[in-house]
Amino acid sequence: MNVFKNLMKEWVIPLALVALLGWCFTQFVFTGAIVNGSSMEPNLLNRQYVGVNRLGNLHRGDVVVFDATQEDPQIRPGNKDYVKRIIGVPGDTVTYQNGNLYVNGKMVNQSYLSVDERTQGTAGEFGTSWSLASLSATGMWQEKDQDKSVVPADAYFVLGDHRSVSNDGRYFGFVDRNHIFGKVVVPFWYDAAVKDNINHQSQHFFG
Repeated sequence: MNVFKNLMKEWVIPLALVALLGWCFTQFVFTGAIVNGSSMEPNLLNRQYVGVNRLGNLHRGDVVVFDATQEDPQIRPGNKDYVKRIIGVPGDTVTYQNGNLYVNGKMVNQSYLSVDERTQGTAGEFGTSWSLASLSATGMWQEKDQDKSVVPADAYFVLGDHRSVSNDGRYFGFVDRNHIFGKVVVPFWYDAAVKDNINHQSQHFFG
């Protein structure tokens, strides 16, 4: 009996506490994620591992991970989480014209993309220009998001960096805040430009 008590005291209970602390840390502080697909190229690549900061406020330009099963009715089997960039926050208007993005009428700094990446495939079924109002009227968005011209409270409008292949807010609408796991952070050994484009883009969202 004493051996069992000592085993519990010296090994089982400490290990259980460590496991509990580790679970709490990944659930509420910091965890990891793997990029699935090419929608965030050229900044994040398919199968690339990134960190996810689960604390703090979200800003325009931040790259986030969210539960797409709650947002995209057309999600492909086997997919779950999407990695996209926040373009619009609650109260914002968002428009696109000839490769340029405008938030509240102010041009967005898209230096993290080439001109081709801003324009190739970004028109398609939406034409050479669109707005939240025109997108929400296409019938593709979730019912809760239809017929809206501004980003609603507690929601965000997101786009992928690789616009020609990204399945993003243009197709399914706004992302609810409670479905977002956190902000993507790339580690120090990544290329300096990528670190700036992912970790710090919010600091110069408008240039």
